[in-house]
Amino acid sequence: MDIFFTTFTAVSTLLIIGILGFWLLSRRIIVGDVLGPLGVLAIDIALPCLIFTNILSNFHPEVYPLWWTLPLWWVFITLFFGIMALASSLISRKTSRREFRFSLFFHNGIFFPLAIIASLFGTESPYLADLFLFTLFYPAFFFNTAPLFFGKRVEVSNLTRLFNPVLVATVVALAFRLTGAHLYVPEFVTSGLKMVGNMSIPLLMIILGGNIFLDMQKQGNPAVLETLKFIGMKNIVFPLITLGVLILLHPPFHIALIIMIQSAVPPITAVPILAEREGGDRAIVNQFMVASFGLSLITLPLMILLFSTYVPK
Repeated sequence: MDIFFTTFTAVSTLLIIGILGFWLLSRRIIVGDVLGPLGVLAIDIALPCLIFTNILSNFHPEVYPLWWTLPLWWVFITLFFGIMALASSLISRKTSRREFRFSLFFHNGIFFPLAIIASLFGTESPYLADLFLFTLFYPAFFFNTAPLFFGKRVEVSNLTRLFNPVLVATVVALAFRLTGAHLYVPEFVTSGLKMVGNMSIPLLMIILGGNIFLDMQKQGNPAVLETLKFIGMKNIVFPLITLGVLILLHPPFHIALIIMIQSAVPPITAVPILAEREGGDRAIVNQFMVASFGLSLITLPLMILLFSTYVPK
């Protein structure tokens, strides 16, 4: 049961920081206009620093020469999750089906897995580098394909979406490691960047809590039945089906671990914002996300416990 309580602690820590963000907004210690600049600091500065320094420290291509297969596994699992999201959305009502499908498909692929892996294996674990390589194209994919769920066209002309700071930091760090240039990076540089990178998860969770407070002020009646359907699929059915597939395919442990966590985490925190931007119902997407986050306090540790039982290291 140690793995259950360790995962529970990791998820609880994230939720507590999110509650702090909610409280800061509710007490007007910070105002809603601050969340935008904080988001830029977290996503465009702190997170790239975290990824860059972690790959420099923990990525060892000579130990794992097949590292390049990690993004290919991501392509496979993305197709798999897409099929499940498409099929699962048929149980939702037509008026919110696109929001249901959208929230199911775009999971919190970086921040929750980052916290869980760090709690289970330590902040210097090579599994963290594997996670960043696995999700190499996920941020660009998310921002460029989200409009498709709401009947919009994909705009590929915006280079900032394609070559976002997260992708650039990953590619540059890979180049440094593969060429040996990382040996010439001064330690004070990596230490400074790591300190900045460590801010990313707390900042993102504070932003999440603040956005939840803002949304609760303007949302209408809760869609209880739709939300129950959503968390049943996202928090329980998705990871159980994924676990069955992993048992059948039996991929390497580090890949199986990342895929299992990807299947069990709640939606990515930006789904309400993207849904509203593309003309969707932000209120119901926010309800899906909040309910999934809350339930993940129990379901995530339980799914990781089941994984550790049936997919031993």
